[in-house]
Amino acid sequence: MDRFPYVFFLGIGGIGMSALARWFRANGHRVSGYDKTETPLTQALTAEGILVHYADAVENIPAEIRDNLAQTLVVFTPAIPADSQEWAWLRAQGYDIRKRSQILGVLTQGRYTIAVAGTHGKTTTSSMVAHLLHHAGLDAGAFLGGIAVNLGSNLLLPKTPSAPIVVEADEYDRSFLTLFPDVAIVTSTDADHLDIYGDQPALIDSFCQFVAQIKPGGTLLLNHTADSRVAAAVPAGTRVIRYGLTAAQGPELFAGDITAKGHRFHFDLHGPRGAVAGLALAVPGYHNVENMLAAAAVAQMQGLGAPALRAAVAEYRGVKRRFEFVVTTPQNVYLDDYAHHPREIEAFLRSVRALYPGKRLRVVFQPHLFTRTRDFAKGFSQSLSIADEVFLLDIYPAREMPLPGVTSEIILANITAPTKAIQTKEQVLAAAKIDESFDVLATVGAGDIDTLVPQLKLILSQRWQ
Repeated sequence: MDRFPYVFFLGIGGIGMSALARWFRANGHRVSGYDKTETPLTQALTAEGILVHYADAVENIPAEIRDNLAQTLVVFTPAIPADSQEWAWLRAQGYDIRKRSQILGVLTQGRYTIAVAGTHGKTTTSSMVAHLLHHAGLDAGAFLGGIAVNLGSNLLLPKTPSAPIVVEADEYDRSFLTLFPDVAIVTSTDADHLDIYGDQPALIDSFCQFVAQIKPGGTLLLNHTADSRVAAAVPAGTRVIRYGLTAAQGPELFAGDITAKGHRFHFDLHGPRGAVAGLALAVPGYHNVENMLAAAAVAQMQGLGAPALRAAVAEYRGVKRRFEFVVTTPQNVYLDDYAHHPREIEAFLRSVRALYPGKRLRVVFQPHLFTRTRDFAKGFSQSLSIADEVFLLDIYPAREMPLPGVTSEIILANITAPTKAIQTKEQVLAAAKIDESFDVLATVGAGDIDTLVPQLKLILSQRWQ
């Protein structure tokens, strides 16, 4: 990478792309990029000295990029539309253009790599690993798919070349196949990204290829829900540690004595490197206890003893938009979560119900992608029906064009919650100002629903004070 003093990002506002942009800038490269929408994340990049523009036009590419073809690396995300003018021009000119996943593969080559994969749970789990190591004072780096609250960033810079690197290993577009980890965690293998894979067996095949790339003598931590074919695909000599909440689910790694007190989940860890009692996790949810089990076991492999582990777990504060408490009063709560798969939504809402029994729960959900909505409409309806009130926004298209007959209506039709409707963002905000029918509000989704969060925070902070 040293031969490229200039690096240009197509889709720089993506959470994984922005982490790479920050890495290159921290290592002395001149970084710039394009994204279609200005967000708090792109504003943060600009504040850090990275030039970002928002109109797709060749003349907006910085002159230093246009004038230095041989010295420029272009990094792109698969979310960039095929008709992008800038992408077409850069290809035509012959720039060195690589996917984000390819760059991650290069940056982790020759380093001790901890890769966290899974159709859901990987961002939280990778941030947990990074936090535990960092809190204990160990030198480590991390490329994360979310803003870790403790770090205040999606990037943790290592101090030395020998430091382990924690990487979120994304299955979308088979991106994680550029990685060859020493330690891998697979949190889940549920059907997703069927627009890429076609069916779940093809997705499972990709996970099998990923774990087959674990380095000789490495370790795989495998969630009890993962497809059995994944464990069978590991290379000879790779240790497989299955984990779950109970000994029946994770005979090698499991939790004991789980209790929920306030916002904290208390539990003991039982694993290959011994038991650690008295762990207290401030990010609620049984799924997060599972995630922390895997992260803590990896931290133990890196040398963390029980006291350091206990202290680090207690200080973990989660990832932005993952079970994030936005407004909290004695009577009311507003939560925000990135969940965009039926199983994620179910886990999130069941945890909310467990924390606030008897409270009236309103959920505002924005479906993400037409293909995902088509493939999992019934699952979305079922998981959202856990709430008392469900309001759906229109589908966030991201990289996709509309599909005939695929709208939020196909989710709404099978929701059994007493109150349900499709609303605009303006209607959601208007209802929040005057409607007192709910005690707990949750905004859920992976599109641009997060633009509502600061406005809802202001409205509800004033109403509930």
